[in-house]
Amino acid sequence: MWQAIQSWASLTILISLALSIVGIVSATLMILWMPATHFLETDAEHSPPISTLRVAWLCFKNTLGVALILLGAVMMIAPGPGLLGILLGISLLDLPAKHRLLHMGLRLKSVRKTLNWIRRRGGQPPLKFPPRRKVTHPDIKL
Repeated sequence: MWQAIQSWASLTILISLALSIVGIVSATLMILWMPATHFLETDAEHSPPISTLRVAWLCFKNTLGVALILLGAVMMIAPGPGLLGILLGISLLDLPAKHRLLHMGLRLKSVRKTLNWIRRRGGQPPLKFPPRRKVTHPDIKL
């Protein structure tokens, strides 16, 4: 019984370590490869005509985004950059509320610093972020 538990524990540790390495490497590469204005652009600016190649690209991009979100969720528990993985996954998805979700994460100073630290270490220019907007609620008077 004890040996079975040890073998499962070893397997779990190996899987966790492998997922951490894959997550860290893929997140780092995505951060380095994205243009400095990535978070300033909207999907409407990049809408080429619909073609078979475009549909295939959208399927691939959305599948990769979902995979990164799932890996990020796992890395929130296991070692690894969970929040960054989730944010990068969301940035790849074609969702109506994508920009609102991204901007919520990008408001965190630690996320901005980490993204630009990775880019600086990779020899890339810093990312440009959208200006911070004051969040107001129509029922609250300041």
